[in-house]
Amino acid sequence: MRAGKTTTALALAVVLLLGGSRASAHRLDEYLQAARLKIDPAHVEFQLDLTPGVAVADSVIADIDRDRDGVLSADERHAYVEQVMRAISLDVDGLPLRVRSVGSTFPDVQAFRRGEGTIELRGDVSLPPLAEGAHQLSYRNANRPDVSVYLANALVPESDRVAVHVQRRDTDQRELTIDYELRPQPSASPDAWLWLGLACSLALAALAGLRAQRLTAFP
Repeated sequence: MRAGKTTTALALAVVLLLGGSRASAHRLDEYLQAARLKIDPAHVEFQLDLTPGVAVADSVIADIDRDRDGVLSADERHAYVEQVMRAISLDVDGLPLRVRSVGSTFPDVQAFRRGEGTIELRGDVSLPPLAEGAHQLSYRNANRPDVSVYLANALVPESDRVAVHVQRRDTDQRELTIDYELRPQPSASPDAWLWLGLACSLALAALAGLRAQRLTAFP
């Protein structure tokens, strides 16, 4: 099983490497939106990096800077995060999931105009209780399709209970479907039961000794 997990990890790493190469070479007239998703047994974490090229930077700035004062205020950043999150949809086994923002970082306006600015959005999605076995997670990004290019990849899961088997994308990578497996909870090993039994025995012996001391002190 460990060999299979290692093979999966290497395959996912290659996908991420190829995606990173494309990300670093995106054109000046494109709005690059790169998503990375990590599946755990009870929830999904994702990060979306938004990088406008120089030619589309002013259009993206205008989406955020609603009062046109050249400063991205906290309220304007919050409104833009909500706008992007509304364009993101996730479902597991066909059941729609609620996307929740858990953090974001924004560069300043001048960094955007130099083509060096990347917005980082972080989200979290709670999963319903799922049975062990095969499941399918679907991700879709409908934010600014007029100027955008997209990337989407699943990260190697941290939990041994989750195994990613297949990733399928549409031509534009606006949509990503991940086939994964939810494995059973690991049972306690014989050694763990042995240590638990030993701990209980020691605790009982300590209690017996304490009782004997009390009886001696108070005949």
